[in-house]
Amino acid sequence: MTLTPPRASDVRVRRLTNTLYGYAFLDDFILLYPVYALLFSDAGLSVWQISSLFAVWSVTGVLLEVPSGIWADTVSRRLLLWAGPLLTGAGFVLWVAVPSYGAFAVGFLLWGAGGALGSGALEALVHDELSRLGAAGRYARVMGRARAAGMVAVMAAMGLAGPVLARGGHTAVGAASVLVCVLTAVVALRFPEQRAGGAGRRESWTVVVRGGLAEVRADRSVRGALLLVPAVSAVWGALDEYTPLLVRGTGVADGTVPYLLLLIWAGATAGSLLAGEGERLGGVGLAAVLGGAGLALGVGAAAGTPVGLVLVAVAFGGFQAATVLADARLQRRIGDGGRATLTSVAGLATELTTVATFGAYALIASGHAHSTAFTVLALPYLATALLLLFTATAGRRL
Repeated sequence: MTLTPPRASDVRVRRLTNTLYGYAFLDDFILLYPVYALLFSDAGLSVWQISSLFAVWSVTGVLLEVPSGIWADTVSRRLLLWAGPLLTGAGFVLWVAVPSYGAFAVGFLLWGAGGALGSGALEALVHDELSRLGAAGRYARVMGRARAAGMVAVMAAMGLAGPVLARGGHTAVGAASVLVCVLTAVVALRFPEQRAGGAGRRESWTVVVRGGLAEVRADRSVRGALLLVPAVSAVWGALDEYTPLLVRGTGVADGTVPYLLLLIWAGATAGSLLAGEGERLGGVGLAAVLGGAGLALGVGAAAGTPVGLVLVAVAFGGFQAATVLADARLQRRIGDGGRATLTSVAGLATELTTVATFGAYALIASGHAHSTAFTVLALPYLATALLLLFTATAGRRL
């Protein structure tokens, strides 16, 4: 029996995807994730102060999102993916070294900057490299698996956060998180990066911006795809930051919170893995996913019990799958030259919507239970689902 050696392109695809999965895992394997909201609360911060910290995080992303996307299209996407985790790690150092509102705010500034550097750059690099290797059709499946790797990392961090916190306190949790950020930056150096038209080709930022804006003006489907990304990803992305408080509100002990969060993120992981299959869904199918997820979130949160978190997990799975599919739609409809820039424009719209969600959450939760805030904020997904259903049945392309 003769074994056929793998093609060179297949080997390169495997190297790209393995690097992506490793990067995605490490980028989310942060032990501070499941406990930092509790850290802020235990430090005496009010709901408004905690929400203001999240707003600082998002506003930083708003200010840097598009400039970083332009930078990624004109300089190096790999460079930004390397620098981002290092900035985030520096923020974590401040959190554990000088735990105070000011240190938390500066840490979120650094984290927001680090996140902005990678937003748009990662999706653009992966799509363009897959396209160069003749595997652009795998993008949704690959990114779905990458998001799943990130979800597994979140769950692993949740499982380890409790024991590490119990044995070494916030110092140990912070040190582990900083180490992981450094490892993430090291893995980023393994990403290949060759632009169309030859390795190392760079364009001026004015050419990139003008080309991207012209594409948005000329194609209604591109505009629709840009708007769909924040409509799908912003609200549940903001609610994610409050899930520890939602879980605590069910009456469980703080030590149990990280373990119940595993349930929610198991749902999100399943959604990531199923995203590739979801590419066959049209507008009606995507509307059904969003509507069902919104309904599950509202009912599960309103229950206010640990059992209700099962429905919250189902909702997060639906939202995660829809987020991957919305990104894939956008990538299919934009050109290569300004890919990171337009992806960052979608990210900017997401950040702005996220800031508004933080404000809405603080307004609701200041006078009501966290479960009430989650229930109310499920309503935008029902509205988005109805809009998708209308555009799909009317024969419009979104």
